Amino acid sequence: MRVLWAVFLLAGSQGLLAAERNPALEVRADELALRVAPKVVAWRRDIHAHPELSNREFRTAALVAAHLRELGLEVTTGVGHTGVVGILRGGKAGPMVALRADMDALPVVEQVDLPFASTVKSTYLGAEVGVMHACGHDTHVAMLMGAAEVLAGMREQLPGAIKFIFQPAEEGPPEGEEGGADMMIKAGVLADVDAIFGLHVFLRRWAVLLIAAAAPWPAPTVSALRSRVARPMVLCPGAA
Repeated sequence: MRVLWAVFLLAGSQGLLAAERNPALEVRADELALRVAPKVVAWRRDIHAHPELSNREFRTAALVAAHLRELGLEVTTGVGHTGVVGILRGGKAGPMVALRADMDALPVVEQVDLPFASTVKSTYLGAEVGVMHACGHDTHVAMLMGAAEVLAGMREQLPGAIKFIFQPAEEGPPEGEEGGADMMIKAGVLADVDAIFGLHVFLRRWAVLLIAAAAPWPAPTVSALRSRVARPMVLCPGAA
C-alpha cells in the first residue's frame, strides 16, 4: 500500500511534515497492507451487498465505527446524520492529516450475477427502487478501513495524527434534508485539519489520489476536495 507513503511524502513536500523517508517503515507498511488485503475485499463485498441511500447509511456507519473502535481510535458517530470520524494519534509530533471516503449508494437496480450483488430495495422520491453501489463508494469505505488498520499498526512511528472521515450523502441528501460534505464541515470536522486526501476508483481499477492543503480553505468541500492547490498526485489500484 505504497499509496499511504505517498500521502505522507506528498504532505511533507507541502511543508506539512518534516519526516524523512524511512525504508524500513515502508517495508512494514507493505507487509501490513498485504495482510489486511483479504479483509478489504471482504468488507467491500459485504458493503456492496448491503447498500444504503444517502443519509440512511446506518449499517455501513456501524460497521466502520466498530472497526475503528477495535483499532483503538477516538471515534465520533452521527456526524452530519450518519457520518463517522476516527482519529489516530501517532507517537511523534506533527500535523493532522485527514483521509476521506464516501459511504452512500445510488437508487439503481443491480443487474449482475455475483454472490455479493445487491438485492436491496428502498424508497426514493416516493417510488420503490433498487439500491446499488454503482459509484464505487463500497470500495472507498473498505479501502479506508484497511488504511486505518495499516496505520494503526504503526502508530508509534507516525508523526502527528490522522483523521479518518467517512462521509454520508456524497450523492446529495434526500429532498428536504441537509447532509453530505457541507453538513460535516459545519460540524467542524476540518477545523483542525492541515491536509486532506481522498481517492476515487474507476472502471479500469485505477484511482487518482488528490491532495488539498487545508489552510486557508477557499470554500472547502470534503466531497470534491476543492482547493487552490488540489491536483492529481498518485495512481493506485482499486479493490476487487
